[in-house]
This record gives sequence, structure tokens and C-alpha cells, in this order.
Amino acid sequence: MVRPSLADVVPAATAALGVAVRDPVVDLPAARAVVVVLVDGLGEQLLARRSGHAPFLRHLRLEGDSAGTVVTVAACGYPSTTATSMGMLGTGLLPGAHGLVGLDVLDPDRGVLFSELAWDPEVDPRVWQPSATVFEQVAAAGVDVVRIGPAYFDGSGLTEAALRGGRFVAATTLEARVDVAVAAARAPGRRLIYLYWGEVDKVGHVHGCESWQWGEQLAHTDACLGRLVEQVGRDTLVVVTADHGMVDVPLHDRVDVAYEPDLARGVRMVGGEPRAVHLYCEPGAAPDVLAAWRERLAGRVELLTRDDAVRAGWFGPVEPRVLPRIGDVVGSALGATAVVDSRTARPESLRLIGLHGARSEAEQLVPLLATLGGA
Repeated sequence: MVRPSLADVVPAATAALGVAVRDPVVDLPAARAVVVVLVDGLGEQLLARRSGHAPFLRHLRLEGDSAGTVVTVAACGYPSTTATSMGMLGTGLLPGAHGLVGLDVLDPDRGVLFSELAWDPEVDPRVWQPSATVFEQVAAAGVDVVRIGPAYFDGSGLTEAALRGGRFVAATTLEARVDVAVAAARAPGRRLIYLYWGEVDKVGHVHGCESWQWGEQLAHTDACLGRLVEQVGRDTLVVVTADHGMVDVPLHDRVDVAYEPDLARGVRMVGGEPRAVHLYCEPGAAPDVLAAWRERLAGRVELLTRDDAVRAGWFGPVEPRVLPRIGDVVGSALGATAVVDSRTARPESLRLIGLHGARSEAEQLVPLLATLGGA
């Protein structure tokens, strides 16, 4: 069986509604309404290891594929980071096609780095990512699309690039977002509802995904998900997934380019993020940069040229407009290591414990759990 990717989740959900944007890779139970919940940072391995904090999700996982329930594992893309994964979720495309190829990436037209998470007002999100989202396609087919998240997401660059379509409803707490989702699901007609929750990821970054704080946030999230499933009807399918996993990297396992002249030589800009670097090199310097980085980081970071990474399928098929956004040299961290550049990084980002972005299974594999409601 081919493992589904995050790009397959919403197309499978729409097929459950009777709207096939493409042949689904995952067969989900038919439903009148579908609620897709994305829990930022809830990797499959983390959920399995810390399932004592998640009795509802643990029950679903143990129940397995039974009537009205589907339990499987999906893979996000490279880098295993929120902006890239949101592009996959919203468009149904792999990173090389939707073009959101990292956290901090090069805008080739201006020659500057910008964050695809925070966005840059100089970048038109509908030009940067021009493909119709799955939400737009389903809305055009007459399905009511409701997207639920924090107010500042509404109209943001990343939302407009990756998740546009339908209407947005702002709610602050997870409890409030569940209430909105339940009300939307109970309304008549076909509904596709998307609910985002980011606190699991935030707590993991600050305290580490092995911390007691992470376990407490998982327990809170699990309880709210249980209530969501309990309060929607049997004609509503709830799908729970995530955008990436996470690993803890101690501060002493960081390599700082600011203090490594051999690594800085020939590099114009260090993009990407600590476990998934994009190195934008001076003209003609990429071979020497690759050699220097491989010598210094042997066994700690897998490093490829852009062309080799594309050939290896790291980004999926890459469209010509996307190619120059990718670093001349790209890397994926191995084990508990990270690469930072304190010359340009925000000080608070240098203190984060939980990280993601690399191609490890701990970061790339995410749960895909679907069950019909219980009310």
C-alpha cells in the first residue's frame, strides 16, 4: 500500500462528501459533513509514545479500521515545516508544485529571504502560489467551506497562499473552535470544515516535546477532540491529522554559522530552518560550499545540491517557477543536531528546544485518524 501524504488528506475528505477533486488515496466513510482538524506539531511517533496523555486518540488508534473509523499514517513533505505542510494540505500538491518550500526562502525576483510563515507584504500570495486550493474547488461545487482559526490568520499571506476558499470564522480557544465546528457541522447541507490548533507545536518549541508541559497540552487537545466527535452527528466525519512531528535538540548540539568561517565562506544567505537548511551561495561557490559543509557536518546533516535534491524527489516534482526558491545546497539534519546563524536569527528562535524540518520519520510522519461522530 502506498503511504498517503498530507496532500491526500483534504481530497480524501472531499471524496467522502461526494466531491472528487481527484481519485482519493485514502478511502474515508461517506458523510454529509467533514471536519478536518490539523493539530500543529502532533507527529505520529510522538502521539504513539505519549498516548497516555491522549485517551481519546489512543482509543481511536487501538480501535483500528472498524465501521466508521480509519486509522493510518501520512507523510508530510520536505521540509517538514508548517508553511510547506499547509501548502500540501490546502492545495493537495507536493512542495515542488505548490512552491512553499521552507520557512525562510529566497524571493528570486527581489533577491531577499522572507518567511513563508510570517509572510512579507511585498509578496502577493496568489502569485506566489497560483493553483486553486481544494477549498476553492469544493466551494465552487456548492459545498459550504468553513475555516476556523485565530483571527490573525484571516487574510494572512500564508492563509491566502495555501488555504484560501470558503469563509473564515475566528475563535481563540480550542473549546471555542470546537463549538464553531459543531454548530457548522449540525447546520443543513454539505459542509467541509477545517479547524486549526497550534498550541501543541508552540509548547513543544519552547519546552520540548518530551516535557511535561507538552503532555499537558496534548491532554487538553485530546479532551477537546473527544468532545468534538461526541457532539457532531453520525452523518459527520471527523479527520484528525498534523503538519509535522518534532524532536528535541539540546542547545549544545547546535552549529552556529556565525562562528564557523569555513561554513560561512561562499554563502550569501542561510535560509530554511535549523533542521532543514537552504544555502543560497555566491555565483559558482556551490561546489566548495557543499564540500566544506559535508566535511564539517559529516554524519550530522545530509547535504545535497539543489539538482540532486530535486532528482532524489525531496520536494516532489518541481515546477520551473519554484526551482530558484530552493537553496543551491540543501540539508536535512540527522539525529539530534541543528544549524543556526545567530547573525540573522531572532534571539528567541535560538532558544527553542523542540525543532522540526528534517526528513526523519519522527518529523515527517503524522497521524491520519478519521471517525464518524457519536451523537
